[in-house]
Amino acid sequence: MTVQCPRWLIASLTLALWLNPGQPSMSVHASDTYVASALDRAKLATVGILEDTQDQRTPNTPGKILVRGTGFHLRDGYIVTARHAAEKQDVTTGPVIQKQIHVLTTDLHELPADLVGDSAFMDVVVYRLAEAHRAKLRATTSFASGDVLAGQEVFTVGYPMGWGPTMSFGHLGNTNTFLQTVDTRLIQADVAACSGNSGGGLFNDKGDVVGIMHAIIQTERDDSTARCSRMAFAIPAILANRIVNAALEGKPLTFSKMGIHMMPVKDGTKWRMAVKDLSEPAKEAGIQKHDIIIAIEGTEINDAAHLKNYLIERTTPGQKVSVKVRRIDADLTFTVTLGGG
Repeated sequence: MTVQCPRWLIASLTLALWLNPGQPSMSVHASDTYVASALDRAKLATVGILEDTQDQRTPNTPGKILVRGTGFHLRDGYIVTARHAAEKQDVTTGPVIQKQIHVLTTDLHELPADLVGDSAFMDVVVYRLAEAHRAKLRATTSFASGDVLAGQEVFTVGYPMGWGPTMSFGHLGNTNTFLQTVDTRLIQADVAACSGNSGGGLFNDKGDVVGIMHAIIQTERDDSTARCSRMAFAIPAILANRIVNAALEGKPLTFSKMGIHMMPVKDGTKWRMAVKDLSEPAKEAGIQKHDIIIAIEGTEINDAAHLKNYLIERTTPGQKVSVKVRRIDADLTFTVTLGGG
């Protein structure tokens, strides 16, 4: 079975995309019908993203079944997956997003799905099944409301190295971590994952999606094409939900801008972020160079990434937000009307 290899190398760690689960780390008892129901729903809502193996020279000869990634059925025939799990290599242009993919249901229906919208910036893509095929997907899932906490129990369903579906269980680790693959925070989870599970759901105990599986960091290397790890990363549901809703509405996803460039400074014994340079709308609101950013809307800001992710995930252009700064020895609060772009 052919498995496509990852594309990134970070230091000595291979960042392997197209993830998948392995052995469970949390026992599930048959008497626990609440968990069993969540597992069943997640499994039925999960689909495999099929590799295009059709030889154009022999169009009447069916291709092989080869699963390259994972996705999940949100509702009304909408399939969500990782953008890189649906890309196809073009010899002239490199990776391109496919206008149509085929998905495999857990009861082995192969169904075509057409592109609705995508975000290369965030590695998320949405497809939709034709109405005639939607009844063959017997379950839906939804994005979890609110944010997640370190230590929270989670599980994922997917196609490790092209087979499955399998399940893997674990806990969330750092919920505010970063890799060089997307310009946003990621959620770290200690679920077993391998090549093939990118785009699958990372589910909570209710069967709701808290993240979209995105990447792993492989800490052990060998000569095989298998890429597995227990250090997995997912795109947060709070952000993925915004991307999907924009795609369903047919609108480009715009993010808020405050017009602040920051630098680290020491505030007593604590490192904080100060304004290195600024433009509108922060300048118009009264914020000045060298102001130390303390909080936005009551949320403490510890570094530039925290501010960036707060703006991306929790605000919209035109929204008014309160920004608390420290100027010399005084704490001041300004109201900023966010720009967009």
